[in-house]
Amino acid sequence: MDIISRAKVRRSFDRQAVFYEETVVVQKLIRENLLFQLQGKDPGSAPRRILDVGAGTGILLREIRKLYPGAFLAGLDLAPAMSKKAREALEGEGGALLVEGDAESLPFADATFDLVVSTSTFQWLNTLEKAFCEAFRVLSPGGTFHFALFGGKTLYELLTSYKRALKNPVCKGVDRTHRFFSLPDVKSALKRAGFSVCSVEKGVEVEYHPNVKAMLRSLQRIGAGNASRLTPGGLGGRRVMLEMMEIYRAVHGCSQGIPATYEIVYGKGRKR
Repeated sequence: MDIISRAKVRRSFDRQAVFYEETVVVQKLIRENLLFQLQGKDPGSAPRRILDVGAGTGILLREIRKLYPGAFLAGLDLAPAMSKKAREALEGEGGALLVEGDAESLPFADATFDLVVSTSTFQWLNTLEKAFCEAFRVLSPGGTFHFALFGGKTLYELLTSYKRALKNPVCKGVDRTHRFFSLPDVKSALKRAGFSVCSVEKGVEVEYHPNVKAMLRSLQRIGAGNASRLTPGGLGGRRVMLEMMEIYRAVHGCSQGIPATYEIVYGKGRKR
């Protein structure tokens, strides 16, 4: 059974579309790093057709337009409200094709794009292989796939504190913590999808919040709530939540506040 509910992910990001751009911090750094990778391309081989999978409110597409002003741009997102905001934002900048859709079933013909990009999206999938195979399919021969996703150690403070809280005899709940993909997971999925000249590396970013509640609110405001199918609602019952928050504060709190660690996996593949 798929653990992550696609419907929950869609609803969560749909609700938070209005707050997304003003709230994200780590996601902004990830976009900047990916854009830096793209800047090194030979101007003579600039991509003419570009797709952003999980385009959100269109921030990355707006920056890509500055890099490749003559390119045809397309963006896909699961959440209708995100696509609507992206469409509005890009309308005065030459426009772009924005569609609602699924990364595992792209509504485009084979060999349509020269460049496929994606940031902070694929961690919401149960597996990577279908989405990577779809990226490979819509790329033209010689096209490249650049992406970034949250890796295995992301939010480890939250996840380990929650698991410890569940071990308390007075707490009742099911372990619904999210599993993020590891570096080997990503490398393997790229190769199985057919990509060659693959490169995968990771980086780490840490956000600090005044307290655990503020950290959880920040996650909710960017749509990054728990998307498990196992039980309705947040991470668990009230007792589990209170226990988790106390463990989090006691074990991970520091002079800078409450840390939230993000491991980012950057990947690149080429379609021969």
